[in-house]
Order: sequence, then C-alpha cells, then structure tokens
Amino acid sequence: MQYYRNRMLAFLLNFLPGLGHLYWGNKGRGFTYPLMFFGGLFMGGVLAAMSSEGEIFLVALVLACILWVISMIDLFISMLRHPVNLQNAGQELGYVPAMRKGEADSERFFTILLSFIPGLGHFQMGLMQRGLSFLIMFFGLITMMFFVTGITHESVFLLFLGLLPIIWLYCMFDAVQLIHRKQAGELLEDRTLFNEWESGRIEGRRSKVLATLLSAFPGAGQMYLGLQKRGLQLMVLFLSSFYIIDVLRLSVFLFIVPVIWFYSFFDGLQQTSRYGILPMEDIPLIKGRANQEHWLGIILVLLGIYYIVMNLLVPTFDRWYPDLRIYYRIQEYLRPALVSVILIGGGIKLISRKNKKQLLWDDEEL
Repeated sequence: MQYYRNRMLAFLLNFLPGLGHLYWGNKGRGFTYPLMFFGGLFMGGVLAAMSSEGEIFLVALVLACILWVISMIDLFISMLRHPVNLQNAGQELGYVPAMRKGEADSERFFTILLSFIPGLGHFQMGLMQRGLSFLIMFFGLITMMFFVTGITHESVFLLFLGLLPIIWLYCMFDAVQLIHRKQAGELLEDRTLFNEWESGRIEGRRSKVLATLLSAFPGAGQMYLGLQKRGLQLMVLFLSSFYIIDVLRLSVFLFIVPVIWFYSFFDGLQQTSRYGILPMEDIPLIKGRANQEHWLGIILVLLGIYYIVMNLLVPTFDRWYPDLRIYYRIQEYLRPALVSVILIGGGIKLISRKNKKQLLWDDEEL
C-alpha cells in the first residue's frame, strides 16, 4: 500500500541533497547524492589543504552546486513520473476524501513551485492575463534597466533593480492567496494588475497593487489603507532605528533594521489581503497612552541635546583644549558606558514589569 507523501515537504527536504529522494522513497538516490555532495566537498578541502591551492576547493564547490541542481531536477522528474496513487490507498483504507486532499496539495505545490518564476504560477491556475502582467513587469524591468544603463553609461539606473524582490514577493504572495481562494471554491477573475487598479479607482476603493508597492517603505502601505496609527508607528520605528544606531554608533544592532523592514512589509501584505474582505481596524503596535507620549518626548529631547553636544560643543572644546582629548574620551569610554546603562536599565524595567504582572496574577488566583 502506498502512503501519501507531501511534495512540498520533499522539495524543502531536498535542499539537503538526497534527503528529499529518501523521503520520496528513492533510497538509492537518497544515499548516493549526499555521499557525492559532501564527499566531493571533503575531498576538495583535503586536496586544497595538501596542495595549498584554493582553486581546487573552488572547483569542488562548483561541482557540488551542479550536483545540487541535478538532484533537484531529478526529484521533480521523479514526482512527475511517479505520483502517489492516492485512489488505491483511499480505497484500501476506506477513506476516499484523502485523494481530494492529495490533489489539492499537488496543485498548491506546483503552483508555488512555478511561481518562483513570476507569472508561471498564475498560468498554472489559468490566469493568463494576470500571469503575463507579472512576467512582463519582472523581466521587462530587468531588460529596460540594462538597456538604459548601456545607452547612458550611468550605473545609477541599476538601483531600480531593487524593485525586483518586491515584484517577486508580491507575485508569490498573490499566487498563494489565489490558489487558496480557488481551492476554497471561489471563482477567480483573470484581470491584469492595471485592470484591477482601474476598477478599484472607479469603485472608490484603494488599489491593492499600489498598497503592496508602498509597503516596500515601512508604514506607507498601512497608511495608504487608512491604518494611520499603525503605519505611523512602523515608519517612525524604522527611521528612528537608523538615527539611533548612527548617532550612538551601535553597529552591533544593525540586524534590527531588516527585522523591522520584513515585519512591516509582510504586515502590509496581510493588511492588503484583508482589505475589502474583512473589516479593517487600525490597531497600533504600541497603544497610545499619555505616559508613553511623555517618555517619547523626553527621549527626543535627550537625543537632540546629545546631537548638539557631540557635533557643536565637543568639537569646539577639542580645538580649545586639545590635550584633554575630550572627543576621544567620550567616544571610547562615555558612549559605551551610557549605552550599557540604557540597555541594563531597560532590561531591569522589563523584568520588574513581568514580576509585577506575575504578582497580580497570583493575587487574583488567591
């Protein structure tokens, strides 16, 4: 009897070469691919160390990448040629709906897989116009930017290629939303992005396409949809993180910036998907209270004073009294001490607040 195997899980497992084949039931390939992949890298590293030539390991790395691609293609072919016979398995178990689940999973898997190339996932669902608009937008932008750069000899136009990840993410998100709506029984309408934009403008609704594009800048998409408080807080949080990290030279906390960006972007996508379907509620990240606004005002005043002191007063005193080396001492000793005090104080504040809440819960239980 054949058991149901998830194609998406097999695809993800095969990022480690051979593991997807092993899950799919191809034991020979499941052991051969990892042996060749890791064995080749190990031998390349050993030979490179013995001969003191890094090019050998580079060649081994390239061959390993080629083997990884072959392993993925081989898995796709295996899944296409040998689909799991869910009907027989369902009849043996006396449970026919399992076949429907398998068909839905299969359709969802191949739609998401094809969407790695913008537009192909929409073609899979029969949305030819929508898929074609994504395909033209993505590859047309690449062609146009390289063409303009070649004509003008100005590489600054290549900065517009930063829109490609946004288009790719939106296309992937749109394909996932549509395949779920299709499998839920909803009738899909094949409209291009521009037709959807125009229809929303005529009906007085906000454009989901424009909201998605604006979500590339934290908070802008939320504000366009009418979520002013949430969008404003995300925008202030994103921009202030740049300012604080730059002023206080906290490069170790730079990882916070992409975290805020990704959170804001995917929050914008979620809010966009809800628009026109579910009621929109402007829920701020931090609920506004007078006390919090008071502390925010104090922080802004202190940052302003810090900026004035460090950029006007300290350089002046440094020129008047060069032997004191005031700027150096602040940079090397005072600034790390202040940052440490702020971080420790903030941590103690959070811990004490948690302890107070725990005491309140304990009192309520008693």
